Amino acid sequence: LLSPESSVSVSAHNAVVGLAKAPGSTGLWDKFSFGLDPSALQERLFVSEENVDGFLGTTFCPSPCSQSALESQPLIEVLDVTEDRIQIRVE
Repeated sequence: LLSPESSVSVSAHNAVVGLAKAPGSTGLWDKFSFGLDPSALQERLFVSEENVDGFLGTTFCPSPCSQSALESQPLIEVLDVTEDRIQIRVE
């Protein structure tokens, strides 16, 4: 993380933590952990096509699936992610 560019904004009903990657750090972040202390952290995934596919795969087929069940799964594609919305296409 790059400290000077990271920020925190707190209001009565919301908190936002802005994180900036250090130079030389590449790639997307897959997940983050948060909590009141290190022994009670909760994990959350960032919205990405891979994370959406993984989540929907475990939701639609929680146990090992047959090949025909996997072939009948919908195709999920994350088209756009902004602060206000996420656009997903399902085939």
